[in-house]
Amino acid sequence: MKLHDLRPAKGAKKKPKRLGRGISAGGGKTAGRGTKGQGARSGGGPDVYFEGGNLPLVRRLPFKRGFTNIFRTEYQEVNLADLAARFESGAEVTPATLKAKRLIRDAGAAVVILGQGELDRALTIRAHRFSRTAREKIEAAGGKVEVLPLELTGARATIKKLRKEQLAALRQKQQR
Repeated sequence: MKLHDLRPAKGAKKKPKRLGRGISAGGGKTAGRGTKGQGARSGGGPDVYFEGGNLPLVRRLPFKRGFTNIFRTEYQEVNLADLAARFESGAEVTPATLKAKRLIRDAGAAVVILGQGELDRALTIRAHRFSRTAREKIEAAGGKVEVLPLELTGARATIKKLRKEQLAALRQKQQR
């Protein structure tokens, strides 16, 4: 068998229906498009997702286009190189002092210390989170690491701040 011998299977290829060729052909006059209206005209109207003015499916299902985690915690990042440049040996680094030195914008928001850069002095650093390399470098320089508790805000606060008894009572009330 050669390339020019290849043929599609019998019945696999049908001739297209010839529309608009008179009433005896079966697809004459309106050619299967009905009478008048948007679909009868050339161009046929808007794109395939148009639903006649209804809210399109893609907009009715927002979860298909991504996901927003309402419990996400946004951290303000500070590198060790910035701390080494702005703080003296033995200094105490807190979110308030970081704000005063203009390393973060909001002293009330969560702070993470990242390990980029070198630290050559002992500092006592209080933050909400530390990367593993940052923690190792701080302790190697003779400093101390203190993890601050995270302040619960937004959706996380409404769910997490309720005590177990309150949650149980809420669930019982919802089931009734």
